[in-house]
Amino acid sequence: MTEHDQYLVGLDLGGRRVVVVGGGQVAQRRVSRLIAAGALVEVVSPEVTPAVEGMASAREITWTPRRYADGDLDGAWYVLACTDDPQVNAAVSAAAEERRTFCVRADEGSLGSAVTPATGEYDGLTVGVLARGAHRRSAAVRTALVEALAAGVVSDSADPVLPGVALVGGGPGDPELITVRGRRLLARADVVVADRLGPRDLIEELGPDVEVIDASKIPYGRAMAQQRINELLVEHARAGKFVVRLKGGDPFVYGRGFEEVQACAAAGVPVTVVPGITSAFAAPAVAGVPVSHRGVAHEIVVVSGHVAPDDPRSLTDWAALGRMSGTVVLMMAVERAGRFAETLIAHGRPADTPAIVIQDGTTRIQRSVRTRLDALEADIKAEEISPPAIIVIGPVAGLTA
Repeated sequence: MTEHDQYLVGLDLGGRRVVVVGGGQVAQRRVSRLIAAGALVEVVSPEVTPAVEGMASAREITWTPRRYADGDLDGAWYVLACTDDPQVNAAVSAAAEERRTFCVRADEGSLGSAVTPATGEYDGLTVGVLARGAHRRSAAVRTALVEALAAGVVSDSADPVLPGVALVGGGPGDPELITVRGRRLLARADVVVADRLGPRDLIEELGPDVEVIDASKIPYGRAMAQQRINELLVEHARAGKFVVRLKGGDPFVYGRGFEEVQACAAAGVPVTVVPGITSAFAAPAVAGVPVSHRGVAHEIVVVSGHVAPDDPRSLTDWAALGRMSGTVVLMMAVERAGRFAETLIAHGRPADTPAIVIQDGTTRIQRSVRTRLDALEADIKAEEISPPAIIVIGPVAGLTA
């Protein structure tokens, strides 16, 4: 190819024959995308990678297990020369040129009649970048564009956001652990009703025109009433605003999220639920504790600790938890940790069962305390652990890498 600008075009290869000469790692990457495009792919190569062989076995492609031969390109709409032999690639390119079929040379892009751009997918969009053969540069720009779309930094729609509520799980605290969809919706919000446990750094990135309402609930301290939160969501949505209710963790895991959905539904306000990563699993993971492990724990129970075991409002079968040998994850349980530990021991849990307490999991101030069930309360007090914290009880809490 001569040194001039390349023309970026989208090819509709659905149902059309595409020949890939070569069966190594480069071919493997190209073939996957060709299959997704609906092409009728034939791979010509004496040997292929296990992944390509699997595609052939699944009849996603056709594999001709031999070296390239004259005539293999007949009827092809598109050709890729991906062997590790430059002479074979040159022959394939020349044959494609004779047939006026565009050909990509994986070994030397400038010698083919086409080049493969660095591509990425986002919500129905395909982003392609060419950089005159500077593959690392095109890949870096591609990745940045896709991330910008996902974060809402670059808008993918000229349509105005319709009024309503998005109930977004912000994850355990680290701003990078919010979902792609959650971050995109947050970037388009007119009003954000935020929890104390949501990813605070993301609030700082919002534009000055975005109204942020603090709906924090401090344990044993100041808290906005749930009824008032429900009212605010409805009021702002009815005023024509797009409202994001940003909650820590997952909205439906002890987050009263469904109460907010019910309030919006009763008021006729459309609501979208975006799940989040729950701190019940994320905090132990970043502290080096798996809540399940082969041969160690086959059951995981997540328990709310907002009421004591003997409280009439408790819906937990503590006797069953005492008998089980798997993992118990306690949330909102710091204040009553000693009573939970005593109850579990009374119902059969060994006193020396490993336990770990993770405070402010996934954030910059995260800290952990490893202990055992009968020392749980004393160690929490000694280390001055305060909410938010996750308590994990069970053999997994004693595992180390």
